[in-house]
Amino acid sequence: MKTFVTCARLALTLWKPNASRELIRKTVKARLSTYKPLLPESNKGTTEAKYFVDYKEVEVFGGDGGDGCMSFAKYPHVEFAGPDGGDGGNGGHVIFIASNMKKSLNKLESTVQGIRGIDGSSRNCHGATMTHTYIQVPLGTVISSTNGQELANLECDGDYYVGGRGGAGGRGNKFFLSNENRAPTVAEKGAKGEYQCLRVELRTMANVGLIGFPNAGKSTLLRSITRAKPKVAAYPFTTRNPFVGIMEFSDHVQITVADIPGLITGAHKNMGLGFSFLQHIQRCTCLLYVIDLSYTEPWTQYKALQYELEQYKEGLSTRPCLIVANKVDLSVAKQNLDVLKAHVDLPVLAISAAKKIGLEELMIEIRQLYERHASKADKEKTEERNKVS
Repeated sequence: MKTFVTCARLALTLWKPNASRELIRKTVKARLSTYKPLLPESNKGTTEAKYFVDYKEVEVFGGDGGDGCMSFAKYPHVEFAGPDGGDGGNGGHVIFIASNMKKSLNKLESTVQGIRGIDGSSRNCHGATMTHTYIQVPLGTVISSTNGQELANLECDGDYYVGGRGGAGGRGNKFFLSNENRAPTVAEKGAKGEYQCLRVELRTMANVGLIGFPNAGKSTLLRSITRAKPKVAAYPFTTRNPFVGIMEFSDHVQITVADIPGLITGAHKNMGLGFSFLQHIQRCTCLLYVIDLSYTEPWTQYKALQYELEQYKEGLSTRPCLIVANKVDLSVAKQNLDVLKAHVDLPVLAISAAKKIGLEELMIEIRQLYERHASKADKEKTEERNKVS
């Protein structure tokens, strides 16, 4: 909306009786094509943000059906007025629905219970069928069973999946009235709701993922280029869960960046909680290898990280990426940076996340990397969706 207002105001400013539409179009395009990264203002708050949740196992119980009623009508001077027990109401479903207002699974409960139907009552009163329980999840949520079978892929706003169907209401004794049985004394219990144990996960967690070994400076970098506040300390494995921040630009473009917990050698064998960390990486469109320049052979970090990614999932190491050489402010950084550039065939951006050196150039490179490959990723996703349908 802001971009539209800017264009409208600029067009009115440039308009003249003899002004051509082509001139106005070129001027507007030139104005909007210039952008600059917006570094977050220093935040003195000490409260740490909650980590990002991109996977949860959820037990789903559909609502039980209401019980049928066993009752007989009572009228003056009528000894056998017949049965009048009503049916129970149906239980409510539990429905997962995709919403563009949701960004993570932080508030998703581990157990979701549907609403039980109302019992039937006398005088042929049927119990109410209960409303469904709707659970909002982000776009791109994949729901699968515990054995790995994919049940639903909620890509678009409004897509839904019924995780647990409500049970049918029990029938009252009025239902069993027949010529052979004029006074039925039986009524049904409501059926139990459907139970499922589901895996709920996000297919795409962030546009860009920061990966590296422990203490490489990933959390400090995320704090420096976004408003996210992951914990920062001088010991390894400070980050044990992913954090996501939003990188902003002057033309209102936003790119999500995820701080992935540090990997160690052997992560593809599930060493150091390797599987739980690596699964976050495959949900990022682009990757940033954060290399610590305080090590004398920094290129070995990059090679080791690529090896772990490829061993975990074939093709994961070939995703669009950049190498970020952190801690350039150290005395040994200059020599190690030259060695790193000589051993890798990717662009290397030297920064200091702690001293805020080279961050604007890095943010521009990240945006260019993402924009080059975002449309391609969307096209592949569309083709994959068409194959499934």
